[in-house]
Amino acid sequence: MARKKISMDGNTAAAHVSYAFTEVAAIYPITPSSVMAELTDSWSATGLKNIFGENVRVTEMQSEAGAAGTVHGSLAAGALTTTYTASQGLLLMIPNMYKIAGELLPCVIHVSARCVASHALNIFGDHSDIYACRQTGFAMLASTNPQEVMDLGAVAHLSTIKGRVPFIHFFDGFRTSHEIQKIEQWDYKDLADMIDKDAVAEFRARALNPEHPVLRGSAENGDIFFQHREACNSYYNALPAIVEEYMKKVNKKIGTNYKLFNYYGHPEAENVIIAMGSVCDVAEEVIDYLMAKGKKVGLVKVRLYRPFCADKLAKALPKTVKKIAVLDRTKEPGSLGEPLYLDVVTALREEGVDAKVVGGRYGLGSKDTTPASVFAVYDNLAKKNPKNHFTIGIVDDVTGYSLPEKVVPDTAPKGTISCKFWGLGGDGTVGANKNSIKIIGDHTDKYIQAYFQYDSKKTGGVTISHLRFGDSPIKSSYYITKADFVACHNPSYMLKGYKIVNDVKPGGTFLLNCQWTPEELDKHLPAEVKNYIANNNIKFYTVDAIDKAREIGMGKRTNTILQSAFFALANIMPISEAVDYMKYMAKKSYLKKGEAVVEMNYKAIDAGVDAIVEIKVPEAWKTVTGTTAEKEITGDRPELVKFVRDIVLPVAKMQGDSLPVSKFVDLADGTLPQGAAAYEKRGVAVDVPEWIPENCIQCNQCSYVCPHATLRPFAMNADEAANAPASTKFAAKMTGKGCEDYKFTIAISPLDCMGCGLCVNVCPAKTKALRMVPQESQADQQAAFDYAVAKVSKKTLPFAETTVKGSQFNQPLLEFSGSCAGCAETSYARLITQLFGERMYISNATGCSSIWGGSAPATPYTVNKDSHKGPAWANSLFEDNAEHGLGMALGQKAIREKLKAKLEKLVSIWATDDIKAAAAEWLETYNDGKTNGAATDKLIAALSDGILTADEGVAFLSSEAGKAHFGDKAEEMLAHMKALQAADKNCDCEACTLAAEILAEKDYLAKKSVWIFGGDGWAYDIGFGGLDHVIASGEDVNIMVFDTEVYSNTGGQASKASQMGQVAQFAAAGKATKKKDLASIAMSYGYVYVAQIAMGADMNQTIKAITEAEAYHGPSLVIGYAPCEMHGVKGGMGNCQSEMKRAVEAGYWNMFRYNPAAEPKFSLDSKAPKAEGYQDFLNGEVRYNALKRANPAKADKLFALNEQEAMERYDYLNKLVTVYAAEKEDK
Repeated sequence: MARKKISMDGNTAAAHVSYAFTEVAAIYPITPSSVMAELTDSWSATGLKNIFGENVRVTEMQSEAGAAGTVHGSLAAGALTTTYTASQGLLLMIPNMYKIAGELLPCVIHVSARCVASHALNIFGDHSDIYACRQTGFAMLASTNPQEVMDLGAVAHLSTIKGRVPFIHFFDGFRTSHEIQKIEQWDYKDLADMIDKDAVAEFRARALNPEHPVLRGSAENGDIFFQHREACNSYYNALPAIVEEYMKKVNKKIGTNYKLFNYYGHPEAENVIIAMGSVCDVAEEVIDYLMAKGKKVGLVKVRLYRPFCADKLAKALPKTVKKIAVLDRTKEPGSLGEPLYLDVVTALREEGVDAKVVGGRYGLGSKDTTPASVFAVYDNLAKKNPKNHFTIGIVDDVTGYSLPEKVVPDTAPKGTISCKFWGLGGDGTVGANKNSIKIIGDHTDKYIQAYFQYDSKKTGGVTISHLRFGDSPIKSSYYITKADFVACHNPSYMLKGYKIVNDVKPGGTFLLNCQWTPEELDKHLPAEVKNYIANNNIKFYTVDAIDKAREIGMGKRTNTILQSAFFALANIMPISEAVDYMKYMAKKSYLKKGEAVVEMNYKAIDAGVDAIVEIKVPEAWKTVTGTTAEKEITGDRPELVKFVRDIVLPVAKMQGDSLPVSKFVDLADGTLPQGAAAYEKRGVAVDVPEWIPENCIQCNQCSYVCPHATLRPFAMNADEAANAPASTKFAAKMTGKGCEDYKFTIAISPLDCMGCGLCVNVCPAKTKALRMVPQESQADQQAAFDYAVAKVSKKTLPFAETTVKGSQFNQPLLEFSGSCAGCAETSYARLITQLFGERMYISNATGCSSIWGGSAPATPYTVNKDSHKGPAWANSLFEDNAEHGLGMALGQKAIREKLKAKLEKLVSIWATDDIKAAAAEWLETYNDGKTNGAATDKLIAALSDGILTADEGVAFLSSEAGKAHFGDKAEEMLAHMKALQAADKNCDCEACTLAAEILAEKDYLAKKSVWIFGGDGWAYDIGFGGLDHVIASGEDVNIMVFDTEVYSNTGGQASKASQMGQVAQFAAAGKATKKKDLASIAMSYGYVYVAQIAMGADMNQTIKAITEAEAYHGPSLVIGYAPCEMHGVKGGMGNCQSEMKRAVEAGYWNMFRYNPAAEPKFSLDSKAPKAEGYQDFLNGEVRYNALKRANPAKADKLFALNEQEAMERYDYLNKLVTVYAAEKEDK
């Protein structure tokens, strides 16, 4: 049976096949960072019918636990129900999975198998999540690649319906899930032909229904539970045969050979690998190569992992097998082996197979598993005594578990063309390459494969697109290391030491996006790059997509121009056809942003074809010499310097894969030093700000909004100014009473700037004091910035630290993060660190703010350069962030109260006058974080000075005064004191012991500021229950919500913070309900400080609210409006702050403060909305105007309701002003 061939990734394949069998899909959008659920929702919205002739009913829940509960209930009611998840999300479903399996409800959970957080969060792929589900009772079916996802996904659905046992259908996350291949797609008619309609009818008949009422899910006692639990055995015993039955039906329809265990390799193989997942394709590729060389090796691919059929495994193995290596993609510390290994050992023992079995770990957290690793496994098996419990793909120089790997031949099929594209997260490179590979796949006869490599930050990090195409099937599920075509889309990478040109095969093609002329290339390119190009006959081209994009009006988006240049050089198809296909894909991708954006992309496509410049490689490049000097890593924190030298810089150079285990031994618990981001100096911005001193009014607003803390004001004394680099610019004079002796400068780091332009846009000077210029022109400002940061001291200035201007002279303790250019979240967080950073705890919810705030190894939170104090940051999970933060507060509080009791006891027993005075001040300021720090310093000094040393004790007790004071006890006390002296100890009297005990935990003495950071997806949805409980507790914690009104980190799914009429994933037709009023919920308690802020609308209100919240002795909640890339703000994120202003002026967002400690308690800080302009505000953002284009009538209706709700909300807030003013008067 011929099926339609189409290019898609594994997620899309899973969505397609599952849609056919699904009536209800209950999902939570944050995982698996994939499109399975989103596609199901969009297909339903556009009218796609399942095999029952229905649209799938999709419901978005507040968490994966909630989604699992909904799945359970929907199944109980008789609807075939599906969900999609991964990682921690899957683990949240486990309790309901036990119930679903126990009640024998037919269900499939499609899992993009991903890592579960341990010492660190890892969003990428391995099998640790699915292995955690082995006890649930779910059957487990593994797919190797996107084609198998399509094929075996059907087997899972068909088998669960007939067999009643629910299934996990899993495939490798961030490999199979995201890997694009040209595969054969099911026609729903063929799936409908295979379904057991009688089984569906029986399922409906068993469903809960008042028409035939039953009880399901009773509570049982120990007398019957065990027996009742064993009653399900026959279903599990029968299931493998049912799975085999449907595999055979599938095989018959499409000509495949799926079995519970598939063998691949030599029929007389002696050395065999057993594995499941995408590694099987790599192993097959190696087997093909080795068999061609006469080697007898093989592979058993595990399909049905649960129930595990020992007899079927034994049957799949060749009779000649002598040694077996089992590969597991997880780590179970302390076990005798990982799960699959233990299953195989048990199965072969039961079946009497006499073979040596060893096990190994591979691919944790998406560690690339290459042919070299598979060769190493077979080399190990060839030994007389192969190593057991080994690892591959890493160098374990601590415990010695790793297998040695060597340079191996290219095992990819001959004729495979490999292409590699280096981009910057958010620049569109990945999206363009997805379109490119689909054009090649859908419009040529080529086999294709594409995979996209990027770090957790995604935006702002390095991205590498790996594209392959050829005339033979492609099984190379690993990164490309040698390519026929390589493109570098960001010129800064050429200066960073990345081995980009080394990726090009001899005779291959290299394309560089840059503004450099051929002469400037000779100046800028490192000698190593020139040597490689010249000595390997590389065809070298440049294209200035940067200036072309500006000319067209696309700003920094160079991706479409570069995509067009690729097709012009690659010669895959006639360029005229490629242009037509690119324009078709551009319209499909960008129409939601408007016809103008589509037209700009059309122009970019045309421009790219003609913008290529061929570089004639000079003969001199073959012998040119020179090395790029490595910058010395220095600093006054040895642990940070070591961390940067050993880990940060190698990772920054894309060499992290080669780091051995020994480099991480001191960091085994996941603890990293703060401040590493300062050493990265990425230099990725095309344009950066230039300060014009003569225009500057010294307001510091530019620094106040800078998301990455790359622009800072400094006041220098005469000596500092005299020693500053010559490139340092100064204002003619520093304004402000008492500042006459200082020189004012704005220092800018061009290598850390992301080029958003926010600073320029907010500058209020009559003639702007900042302008955006090419980064290269500001190279001399780096030295000026570095000097100011390192050498300029903090001054006592007349500007209060709680003002916009004064706050910016404080060192930001969040700098150079991985956030998007123009990010509002980081502007808020950076400001908070300038106010309280030296005494902050931060509990950070998983999401954007944890990724830009804690993506290893570049740690952007840092320490004060003088005190070395700074934010103590931690990420627990997504759902429990508020509780985690409360735990921090309670832990600190418990230890501090213990110390308080000891101090009070010490003062009551005996204390010097200095101790008494210091203790009194400390106790008086106990709950005041602003003043308690200084009091703590005095107390520590007094206690340290007050403890009697043994030398002092001996001297006093030996003196006449001592003998007179203690009388008959003096001699005994002197002997004891001499014993302490000999042991090098201090006095151990009760008072000195108490003082010593307090000093031993002195780090806990000062009042700390506990902050809980997170986005709206956490605060409004998955973490709301915890947040609500924490604020209800009355404890002194501060919660900062970065409200982007959408799940930003995972691609823009709707949350309960999303507004009516807003288009987002799971709200493709516009959200029909209004936004949750989180602030009012919190205010209802009456003892929670609550504020809504918008930095760009009122900088003073923002800092006032944050300061009040922290000072309030009790729970506080600050909700900051945070425009996001996902909003599609007109003009881009450089307008982020002005967009906040527009939102407030229109009445879309309100600013207010509710302070239970103030009179009156409520302050409305927003002015009345403008009479006109609300609809203009909505239509200025793609998240709204996309609905206007798609469905004008519905948009008009929802937008009107949105405005009406906003006006009613402002009226309500105005009433609160009246109510609380009256309450004040009554008092």
